[in-house]
Amino acid sequence: MARKKRRYELGREPVYTHIGDRRVKMVRVRGGNYKIKVLRDIYVSVYNPENKKTEKVKINSVLENPANPHFAQRNIITKGAIVDTPIGKVKITSRPGQHGVLNGVLLQ
Repeated sequence: MARKKRRYELGREPVYTHIGDRRVKMVRVRGGNYKIKVLRDIYVSVYNPENKKTEKVKINSVLENPANPHFAQRNIITKGAIVDTPIGKVKITSRPGQHGVLNGVLLQ
C-alpha cells in the first residue's frame, strides 16, 4: 500500500562547495544535532606526509574531480577532488558538504 514519506526518511539537496570567501550553513539533523555545510571556502588544511605537518593554504582552482568531470569546470569541491594550491596539488579527504571543513593531503 502506498503512503507518504515519513520524517525520518527526509533527504536534502546536496551542497556544492565553491571557491570564495568562507560561508557556512548550519542544518539541524535527526537527534537535535547540527551539520555544518561549507558553501564557499578559499582555504584548505593540507597535511604533508613528508614532514608530517599540517598548514593552511589558499586554493587557486579545482584541477579534477572524480565525482563529476563537469565539477572541475565549475570549481566545485567534493571529497576526492584535486585542487591547485601554491605548494602543489592537494587531494581533498573531508566531505565539505557534511563535515564543515576542508582537509586535504599533499600529492607528491
